Amino acid sequence: MVFSSTIFLFYFLPCFLLVYILSPRKYRNYVIVAASLFFYSWGAPKFIFMILASIIVDYFIVRKMATVEGDFRKYLLGISLILNVGLLAYFKYSNFFVENFNWVLTKFGLNSIEWTAVVLPIGISFFTFQKITYSIDIFRKLNNPLEKISDYILYILLFPHLIAGPIVRYHEIADQIRNRDNEDNANNRLYGFFRFTIGLSKKVLIANVLAEEADKIFALDVNMMSSSTAWIGALAYTFQIYFDFSGYSDMAIGLAKMMGFTFPENFNLPYISKSITEFWRRWHITLGQWMRDYLYIPLGGNRVTPNKVLMNLLIVFLISGLWHGAAWTFILWGAYHGFFLIIDRLFLLEFYQKTGTKMALPITFTITIFGWVLFRANDLEHAIAFIRRMLLFKDEGLTFMELHKGFWISLLIAIFFSFIGAIPKLEQKIENFFSPTEALKEFSFIRYISTAVLLVISASILVSTGFNPFIYFRF
Repeated sequence: MVFSSTIFLFYFLPCFLLVYILSPRKYRNYVIVAASLFFYSWGAPKFIFMILASIIVDYFIVRKMATVEGDFRKYLLGISLILNVGLLAYFKYSNFFVENFNWVLTKFGLNSIEWTAVVLPIGISFFTFQKITYSIDIFRKLNNPLEKISDYILYILLFPHLIAGPIVRYHEIADQIRNRDNEDNANNRLYGFFRFTIGLSKKVLIANVLAEEADKIFALDVNMMSSSTAWIGALAYTFQIYFDFSGYSDMAIGLAKMMGFTFPENFNLPYISKSITEFWRRWHITLGQWMRDYLYIPLGGNRVTPNKVLMNLLIVFLISGLWHGAAWTFILWGAYHGFFLIIDRLFLLEFYQKTGTKMALPITFTITIFGWVLFRANDLEHAIAFIRRMLLFKDEGLTFMELHKGFWISLLIAIFFSFIGAIPKLEQKIENFFSPTEALKEFSFIRYISTAVLLVISASILVSTGFNPFIYFRF
């Protein structure tokens, strides 16, 4: 079940909110747990018991860890990390490693290993990071462990962030799990509805329209494709993934707010970035912060020698690429961004300071586009051929006129809302637009009506078209 599905919009969400609001406050966490278990079981019933078993084991390991000191405390943390990373490695990467190992065997004339492909549980990358966060935050004594196992299940399986983030670290939400009476109110439900609708509109009215053409172009024979077609496909996917991913984050933040939870922001106009370093402060913010606090800093952060800092950056982004998917394209995408982060530190940031925004922004955006081709391509061969076609500038094949008008309208809207924040005075206004305080203060009759209209239009399109791709199955 996904947020932008008719089942979720017309059945699950209204029923959940009705039961949640009518329930006494002391039972509301249990309502969330039951709803989250149903939500996950709907899409992956075969895995729910495995996930629950791992959660229960992890819960007792961490509770024991919180009561001891010294080497035994580190030993228990190690067990927790091995359990969670081990499950992620098995389900997400075993197929990838076996396929590559078999490829090596065949190159040496040996028989390949017979292997039954492992099915990937939905959202495993996200909830594994949640579990690791819990273990490490308790180990670091940033917060006390949860007393009720039901509350721990709520933290891990809370359905708004379960399948597509944002990654919510334990210390950010621990107090809200225990008590959020002051935040669980009608005003926050109003803001949550507004934020959810904005996210749904991003997904349905922009991302899905761009996805339809991006899928068609990436499915074409690259050798028969014109350069203009390749660029259109790359641009379509560049804006598709942003409005899809940020749309899901908006929906998650809105859903959480309806229950009184405050999730961290996950996107902040990333395409107005003036360096790849800045891009990663604006794109998938919670992943960047997670990688910084739980991987980059433990590796030494900026406290080590300059060469080691650069190596740490590369390691972090190689792991980031692998986290996104078990394929060489994802690994290369991570290395690609790690490379440009290193180049930023060596000389590119200094170059941008001399040339100014007019050079920095388009260069950064172009670097990002080529990176998304790596991310989207079927394999390395496809990625290289696609990028080569983009750089050939041979305009033969599909022409601009062969794409429908709806695509061009959505693309222009995507460009407008992606880059409008580059105007300094407007960036702050956009931040205020999404701020709960400002939004509720200015929640006029017009805003009520426009939010309702967007919801009706988005829901109508979902019902009529049926095209609703979910790009996070690979994650």
